[in-house]
Amino acid sequence: MGHMTRRVLLAKPRGYCAGVDRAVQTVELALERYGAPIYVRKQIVHNVHVVKSLEERGAVFVEETEEVPEGAIVVFSAHGVAPVVHEEAAGLNLRTIDATCPLVTKVHKEAKRFAGDDFDILLIGHEGHEEVIGTSGEAPEHVQLVDGPGDVANITVRDPEKVVWLSQTTLSVDETTATVEALRAKFPKLMDPPSDDICYATQNRQVAVKEIAAESQLVIVVGSENSSNSKRLVDVAKNYGADASYLVDYAEQIDLAWLEGVTTVGVTSGASVPEELVAGVLALLAEHGFGTVEEVESVHERMIFALPHELRRDLRPA
Repeated sequence: MGHMTRRVLLAKPRGYCAGVDRAVQTVELALERYGAPIYVRKQIVHNVHVVKSLEERGAVFVEETEEVPEGAIVVFSAHGVAPVVHEEAAGLNLRTIDATCPLVTKVHKEAKRFAGDDFDILLIGHEGHEEVIGTSGEAPEHVQLVDGPGDVANITVRDPEKVVWLSQTTLSVDETTATVEALRAKFPKLMDPPSDDICYATQNRQVAVKEIAAESQLVIVVGSENSSNSKRLVDVAKNYGADASYLVDYAEQIDLAWLEGVTTVGVTSGASVPEELVAGVLALLAEHGFGTVEEVESVHERMIFALPHELRRDLRPA
């Protein structure tokens, strides 16, 4: 009888966001249009399966611009780059295709504008994350990183009347809110960004996880260890009712001991995860008695981004 009650709650939305879809398509179409190799600076998106699949088709991933042969084509990842990277590429006569997510570009423009108005910019984010490096690079003399509420005590500004916060787009909504509250307690005149910096997809996936976590003993998040938004989903699941939550790249990484005594498993995936990996997890769960899948949709997503202009230009019919 216990097996009859086993079920999976499948979060929707999950998986690819518009920015990731655009970035992955950019590399795929560049390979079709120009042929291999296509160089990509950093991982195009933070997912090991996606990177491996593109490598098999002829993409070459490099850490630094100087690793790209002079005159070659290089794609900049969805996480964005600092202006100095564009300068490096120009110095090597590289043909660049900028796959930076438009929502990240928005934060870059905000950083430039507030720096131009001589504000101190408090950038909420995780040290070393590519997106943070790129945004900070737009105005390094004006930007200070704030890595969570515990970091606020270390922050000093030139003029508490001219201070604004911005954020990495893939953070936990709850933690960012807590960080902003701590900053505002210290700097009452703190200005908000013109619009929310945390991306719609990050927020939507966290809302969906909160909904399924409340009814799940275990939540499995499909995503890679270096994916900020995927790791936040694990945290959110634990904070909103799940007894346990784990991050896996593939179904094979699921420890069957996790399923012992469990009747409801929540499943979701980070914003850079293709649906085939979720299908693999569902298949494994079905093999172990979790054959009933209920999709729980909390928000309907419609967002689509146009391909980078450099690629659109070359894809036009002659």
